[in-house]
Amino acid sequence: MSRPTSKAAPILVWFRRDLRLADNPALAAAIARGGLVVPVFILDPAEPLGGASAWWLHGSLVALSANLARLGAPLVLRHGDPARLIPKIAREAGAGAVYWNRLYEPAAIARDKALKAALAADAFEVQSFAATLLAEPWEVRTGADTPFKVFTPFWRALSRAQMPAPLPAPTRLTGLVGLPSENLDSWNLRPTRPDWAAGLHDAWAPGEKQAAKRLAGFLDNAIRSYGEARNMPAIDATSRLSPHLHWGEISPRQVWSAAEAAAIAHPEAGSGVAAFLRELGWRDFAYHLMFHWPQVVTENWKSEFDAFPWEIDDAAFRRWTRGETGYPIVDAGMRELWKTGFMHNRVRMIAASFLVKHLLIDWRRGAEWFEDTLVDADLAVNRASWQWVAGSGADAAPYFRIFNPVLQGEKFDTDGAYVRAHLPELAGLDARYIHKPWAAPPEALTKAGVALGGNYARPMVDHAKARARALAAYAAIRRPG
Repeated sequence: MSRPTSKAAPILVWFRRDLRLADNPALAAAIARGGLVVPVFILDPAEPLGGASAWWLHGSLVALSANLARLGAPLVLRHGDPARLIPKIAREAGAGAVYWNRLYEPAAIARDKALKAALAADAFEVQSFAATLLAEPWEVRTGADTPFKVFTPFWRALSRAQMPAPLPAPTRLTGLVGLPSENLDSWNLRPTRPDWAAGLHDAWAPGEKQAAKRLAGFLDNAIRSYGEARNMPAIDATSRLSPHLHWGEISPRQVWSAAEAAAIAHPEAGSGVAAFLRELGWRDFAYHLMFHWPQVVTENWKSEFDAFPWEIDDAAFRRWTRGETGYPIVDAGMRELWKTGFMHNRVRMIAASFLVKHLLIDWRRGAEWFEDTLVDADLAVNRASWQWVAGSGADAAPYFRIFNPVLQGEKFDTDGAYVRAHLPELAGLDARYIHKPWAAPPEALTKAGVALGGNYARPMVDHAKARARALAAYAAIRRPG
């Protein structure tokens, strides 16, 4: 037996990582059913939230709250355990139903199942909807009706699917006024003493409107050269949509639809659109893996890596986090991350490879650091990507692929523009030496104002020796017996 479902009974819509009005299935279903809509967001202290992510969430909630209020349904803010608060708010509102969009992290699935059962037992109508991915993790299957373990066939299957058209944003809501709501500022999501987020303020503007603006700008400009330029960190050639996607300020189906329209309107952008959509498919693949093998977020996908001889070296890890490894492309990436909450994807791979293969530090430590400092700290994507780099994951890079940070820098940042932007102490160095300052003649260093071991670190490891050490460690765990 359920509670009354007449138009008089309000519907509670629980926002999580779907902080938008357009293409929001839970919100659209509540509006379609009729009655008052009660939008709710709960800050769950049990859910890990890095400093950069917390900063972003504050801005996103400001934008969402303003949009909902403008349409006539104020956002109710509470903090605490959703298992207790959702039924409590629903009763306060006299709601007959509770709607939300699905999440796929292992802890979220367990919590939502239990909450759905408890609400149903208390005679609430409960519905959940698909809003986060291009396809639900259980919808994309192999010919043998099993989950995919390799990205390319997964992508082939996903890209053949018919993507539903995005839902339009509502133009009006009828909300319930008077429910108690907490003050967002009291949650202290943004730093004050000290305010270390100046770089984030300069680099980002959270919110649904900004997400749409960023997508439109990318499709109008950078998409044409995306296939080639996306690996060049000094060029503004990527969409930078990942934090907007993570917080659900824009849906992947909105992105897909707009990208397909761009390809039709601008046939010359077709190859760029294809490369871009493939990256969106990798995001779905990461969630697919996490849903079917939830242990992938904490354990090695390949069990032989359980015997890998990781180094416990806090001093080396600290130098990596601070961008003091002595390898400019790595250090520039880590400084960009600290300042802006973001790192170019090519540089993420180089920096991650350096940690796990040059320093032999467990990929999980690197993943945790990224989750604390990235504005797009997405558990599924971050963990799958780190395991890919380490060689321990599904469809991972070969264990013997060890990026040479000098060659990577010279290939993808040839004139050193990216390094100069984030390592001002090297800005005056000739391009011949920008990625290997230790090879510069003393007079070149002096002229550029570079003091190795002074204002810029000497390399903390020798690449050739570190590579040999890593290969020996990988070979040891692959040796039978």
